[in-house]
Amino acid sequence: MQTVISSDVAHMLMSVRNGKTAPPAHVPDSQIPLSIEDAYTIQDEVARHLGPIAGWKVGSETPASEPFCAPIHTSTIFTDGTTVPAELCRHLGVEAEIAYRFAHDLPPRTREWTRDEVLDAIGTIHPAIEILDTRFAQPGSQHKLLHTADQQSHGALIVGPGVADWRRFTPVQEPVVLTINNRIVAEHTGGNSAGDPLRLLVWLANHASRRKIGIAAGDIVTTGSTTGTIFVEHDADITACFPAIGSVRAHLA
Repeated sequence: MQTVISSDVAHMLMSVRNGKTAPPAHVPDSQIPLSIEDAYTIQDEVARHLGPIAGWKVGSETPASEPFCAPIHTSTIFTDGTTVPAELCRHLGVEAEIAYRFAHDLPPRTREWTRDEVLDAIGTIHPAIEILDTRFAQPGSQHKLLHTADQQSHGALIVGPGVADWRRFTPVQEPVVLTINNRIVAEHTGGNSAGDPLRLLVWLANHASRRKIGIAAGDIVTTGSTTGTIFVEHDADITACFPAIGSVRAHLA
Protein backbone atom coordinates (compact mmCIF):
# COMPACT_ATOMS: atom_id res chain seq x y z
CA MET A 1 0.00 0.00 0.00
CA GLN A 2 2.72 2.48 0.95
CA THR A 3 4.53 1.81 -2.34
CA VAL A 4 1.39 2.93 -4.19
CA ILE A 5 1.17 6.08 -2.05
CA SER A 6 4.85 6.83 -2.68
CA SER A 7 4.37 6.49 -6.41
CA ASP A 8 1.30 8.73 -6.32
CA VAL A 9 3.15 11.47 -4.44
CA ALA A 10 6.19 11.17 -6.72
CA HIS A 11 3.92 11.44 -9.76
CA MET A 12 2.24 14.53 -8.29
CA LEU A 13 5.60 16.20 -7.58
CA MET A 14 6.84 15.54 -11.10
CA SER A 15 3.56 16.75 -12.58
CA VAL A 16 4.02 20.07 -10.76
CA ARG A 17 7.64 20.30 -11.86
CA ASN A 18 6.60 19.72 -15.47
CA GLY A 19 3.86 22.36 -15.31
CA LYS A 20 1.06 19.86 -15.82
CA THR A 21 -0.48 20.32 -12.36
CA ALA A 22 -0.88 23.38 -10.17
CA PRO A 23 1.04 23.23 -6.88
CA PRO A 24 -1.39 21.78 -4.31
CA ALA A 25 -2.39 23.84 -1.29
CA HIS A 26 -3.39 20.72 0.62
CA VAL A 27 -2.42 17.06 0.43
CA PRO A 28 -4.79 14.48 1.98
CA ASP A 29 -3.59 12.75 5.11
CA SER A 30 -3.72 9.46 3.21
CA GLN A 31 -0.90 10.72 0.97
CA ILE A 32 1.51 11.69 3.76
CA PRO A 33 4.54 9.37 3.99
CA LEU A 34 4.35 7.15 7.05
CA SER A 35 8.06 7.41 7.81
CA ILE A 36 11.25 9.19 6.80
CA GLU A 37 12.20 6.06 4.85
CA ASP A 38 9.02 6.42 2.79
CA ALA A 39 9.91 10.07 2.12
CA TYR A 40 13.33 9.00 0.86
CA THR A 41 11.67 6.42 -1.40
CA ILE A 42 9.70 9.27 -2.97
CA GLN A 43 12.90 11.29 -3.35
CA ASP A 44 14.47 8.38 -5.21
CA GLU A 45 11.47 8.05 -7.55
CA VAL A 46 11.55 11.78 -8.35
CA ALA A 47 15.35 11.77 -8.71
CA ARG A 48 15.15 9.26 -11.55
CA HIS A 49 13.52 12.01 -13.63
CA LEU A 50 15.77 14.93 -12.68
CA GLY A 51 19.06 13.98 -14.30
CA PRO A 52 22.46 13.27 -12.77
CA ILE A 53 23.00 13.70 -9.04
CA ALA A 54 25.93 16.06 -8.40
CA GLY A 55 25.57 16.71 -4.70
CA TRP A 56 23.45 16.60 -1.56
CA LYS A 57 21.90 18.86 1.01
CA VAL A 58 22.06 17.62 4.58
CA GLY A 59 20.92 19.14 7.85
CA SER A 60 19.72 18.42 11.35
CA GLU A 61 17.32 20.15 13.73
CA THR A 62 19.78 19.93 16.63
CA PRO A 63 23.42 18.88 17.12
CA ALA A 64 22.23 15.52 18.50
CA SER A 65 19.19 14.68 16.37
CA GLU A 66 19.02 12.40 13.33
CA PRO A 67 20.07 14.28 10.18
CA PHE A 68 17.95 14.46 7.03
CA CYS A 69 18.98 14.94 3.42
CA ALA A 70 18.11 15.10 -0.26
CA PRO A 71 20.08 14.64 -3.47
CA ILE A 72 20.87 17.71 -5.57
CA HIS A 73 21.01 17.47 -9.34
CA THR A 74 23.32 19.04 -11.91
CA SER A 75 20.48 21.14 -13.30
CA THR A 76 20.11 23.16 -10.07
CA ILE A 77 23.79 23.73 -9.18
CA PHE A 78 25.37 27.03 -10.24
CA THR A 79 28.73 28.77 -9.86
CA ASP A 80 29.65 32.09 -8.26
CA GLY A 81 28.22 35.15 -10.00
CA THR A 82 25.52 33.27 -11.85
CA THR A 83 22.04 34.48 -12.72
CA VAL A 84 19.49 31.91 -11.59
CA PRO A 85 16.75 31.75 -14.25
CA ALA A 86 13.42 33.17 -13.09
CA GLU A 87 11.54 30.11 -14.26
CA LEU A 88 13.57 27.73 -12.09
CA CYS A 89 11.99 28.67 -8.74
CA ARG A 90 8.58 30.06 -7.83
CA HIS A 91 9.60 30.87 -4.26
CA LEU A 92 13.02 32.25 -3.34
CA GLY A 93 14.06 31.33 0.19
CA VAL A 94 17.67 32.50 0.61
CA GLU A 95 20.11 30.77 2.96
CA ALA A 96 23.85 31.22 3.46
CA GLU A 97 25.53 27.84 3.90
CA ILE A 98 28.90 26.14 4.12
CA ALA A 99 29.47 23.37 1.58
CA TYR A 100 32.14 20.72 1.00
CA ARG A 101 33.27 19.22 -2.28
CA PHE A 102 34.51 15.64 -2.22
CA ALA A 103 37.77 14.78 -3.95
CA HIS A 104 37.37 11.00 -3.70
CA ASP A 105 34.51 8.56 -4.16
CA LEU A 106 32.64 7.08 -1.22
CA PRO A 107 30.70 4.38 -3.07
CA PRO A 108 28.06 2.07 -1.62
CA ARG A 109 29.55 -0.75 0.45
CA THR A 110 28.46 -3.19 3.12
CA ARG A 111 30.50 -1.81 6.01
CA GLU A 112 30.12 1.69 7.44
CA TRP A 113 32.35 4.52 6.31
CA THR A 114 34.41 5.77 9.25
CA ARG A 115 34.79 9.42 10.18
CA ASP A 116 38.45 9.38 9.18
CA GLU A 117 37.65 7.87 5.78
CA VAL A 118 34.96 10.46 5.10
CA LEU A 119 37.11 13.41 6.15
CA ASP A 120 40.04 12.13 4.09
CA ALA A 121 37.76 12.14 1.02
CA ILE A 122 36.93 15.86 1.33
CA GLY A 123 38.72 18.17 -1.09
CA THR A 124 37.55 21.75 -0.48
CA ILE A 125 35.28 23.96 1.60
CA HIS A 126 33.02 26.54 -0.08
CA PRO A 127 30.66 29.42 0.69
CA ALA A 128 27.24 28.64 -0.75
CA ILE A 129 23.77 30.07 -1.20
CA GLU A 130 20.86 27.67 -1.22
CA ILE A 131 17.52 28.76 -2.62
CA LEU A 132 14.57 27.01 -1.02
CA ASP A 133 11.51 26.39 -3.18
CA THR A 134 8.58 24.01 -3.06
CA ARG A 135 6.36 22.02 -5.35
CA PHE A 136 3.46 22.84 -3.00
CA ALA A 137 1.50 26.08 -3.04
CA GLN A 138 3.44 27.57 -0.14
CA PRO A 139 6.73 26.80 1.64
CA GLY A 140 6.34 24.99 4.94
CA SER A 141 2.63 24.40 4.35
CA GLN A 142 2.63 20.59 4.48
CA HIS A 143 3.61 17.79 6.84
CA LYS A 144 7.40 17.84 7.19
CA LEU A 145 7.71 14.39 5.58
CA LEU A 146 6.05 15.73 2.44
CA HIS A 147 8.63 18.51 2.29
CA THR A 148 11.36 15.90 2.81
CA ALA A 149 9.88 13.91 -0.07
CA ASP A 150 9.98 17.09 -2.17
CA GLN A 151 13.80 16.96 -2.26
CA GLN A 152 13.84 18.74 1.12
CA SER A 153 12.42 21.90 -0.54
CA HIS A 154 15.51 22.37 -2.69
CA GLY A 155 15.37 24.97 -5.43
CA ALA A 156 18.93 25.91 -6.40
CA LEU A 157 22.47 25.93 -5.03
CA ILE A 158 25.08 28.55 -5.90
CA VAL A 159 28.62 27.49 -4.97
CA GLY A 160 31.53 29.86 -4.43
CA PRO A 161 35.26 29.21 -4.89
CA GLY A 162 36.76 26.43 -2.81
CA VAL A 163 39.56 26.44 -0.25
CA ALA A 164 41.67 23.29 -0.06
CA ASP A 165 42.91 23.72 3.51
CA TRP A 166 39.44 23.08 4.87
CA ARG A 167 40.57 21.49 8.15
CA ARG A 168 41.75 24.82 9.55
CA PHE A 169 38.18 26.13 9.66
CA THR A 170 35.74 25.59 12.52
CA PRO A 171 32.34 26.07 10.85
CA VAL A 172 30.40 26.65 14.08
CA GLN A 173 32.74 29.57 14.82
CA GLU A 174 32.81 31.14 11.36
CA PRO A 175 31.27 34.62 10.96
CA VAL A 176 28.69 35.01 8.17
CA VAL A 177 27.28 38.10 6.46
CA LEU A 178 24.25 37.77 4.16
CA THR A 179 23.45 40.72 1.91
CA ILE A 180 20.32 41.15 -0.19
CA ASN A 181 20.19 44.03 -2.66
CA ASN A 182 23.19 45.66 -0.94
CA ARG A 183 21.51 45.53 2.48
CA ILE A 184 22.87 43.34 5.28
CA VAL A 185 20.06 41.11 6.53
CA ALA A 186 22.09 38.71 8.70
CA GLU A 187 25.47 39.08 10.38
CA HIS A 188 26.66 36.82 13.18
CA THR A 189 28.95 33.92 14.08
CA GLY A 190 27.82 30.33 13.56
CA GLY A 191 24.07 29.82 13.42
CA ASN A 192 23.63 26.33 11.98
CA SER A 193 21.12 24.38 14.09
CA ALA A 194 22.95 21.14 13.25
CA GLY A 195 26.14 22.14 15.04
CA ASP A 196 29.24 20.43 13.64
CA PRO A 197 28.66 19.86 9.89
CA LEU A 198 31.34 17.16 9.75
CA ARG A 199 29.00 14.90 11.74
CA LEU A 200 26.47 15.42 8.96
CA LEU A 201 28.97 14.41 6.27
CA VAL A 202 29.80 11.14 8.02
CA TRP A 203 26.10 10.37 8.46
CA LEU A 204 25.42 11.24 4.80
CA ALA A 205 28.20 9.01 3.49
CA ASN A 206 26.61 6.01 5.16
CA HIS A 207 23.06 7.04 4.35
CA ALA A 208 23.92 7.48 0.65
CA SER A 209 25.70 4.11 0.74
CA ARG A 210 22.58 2.39 2.10
CA ARG A 211 20.52 4.03 -0.65
CA LYS A 212 22.92 2.50 -3.23
CA ILE A 213 23.89 5.96 -4.49
CA GLY A 214 27.06 6.85 -2.63
CA ILE A 215 29.04 10.06 -2.91
CA ALA A 216 31.15 10.63 -6.02
CA ALA A 217 34.35 12.62 -6.44
CA GLY A 218 33.27 16.13 -7.40
CA ASP A 219 29.99 16.01 -5.50
CA ILE A 220 29.14 19.11 -3.48
CA VAL A 221 27.41 18.74 -0.11
CA THR A 222 25.82 21.75 1.55
CA THR A 223 25.34 21.47 5.28
CA GLY A 224 22.40 23.65 6.32
CA SER A 225 21.54 27.28 6.84
CA THR A 226 23.68 29.54 9.00
CA THR A 227 21.27 32.47 8.61
CA GLY A 228 17.77 31.07 8.62
CA THR A 229 15.61 31.39 5.51
CA ILE A 230 14.84 34.84 4.11
CA PHE A 231 12.29 34.94 1.31
CA VAL A 232 12.89 37.55 -1.39
CA GLU A 233 11.20 38.69 -4.58
CA HIS A 234 12.57 37.95 -8.02
CA ASP A 235 15.23 40.29 -9.45
CA ALA A 236 17.34 40.22 -6.29
CA ASP A 237 21.11 40.34 -5.81
CA ILE A 238 22.45 38.05 -3.08
CA THR A 239 25.89 37.84 -1.46
CA ALA A 240 26.88 35.37 1.24
CA CYS A 241 30.25 36.05 2.85
CA PHE A 242 32.16 33.90 5.29
CA PRO A 243 35.15 36.25 5.74
CA ALA A 244 37.76 33.53 6.32
CA ILE A 245 36.38 31.15 3.67
CA GLY A 246 35.20 33.48 0.93
CA SER A 247 32.11 34.93 -0.74
CA VAL A 248 29.53 33.79 -3.24
CA ARG A 249 27.20 35.98 -5.28
CA ALA A 250 24.12 35.40 -7.37
CA HIS A 251 21.38 37.31 -9.15
CA LEU A 252 17.93 35.78 -8.78
CA ALA A 253 16.15 36.78 -12.01
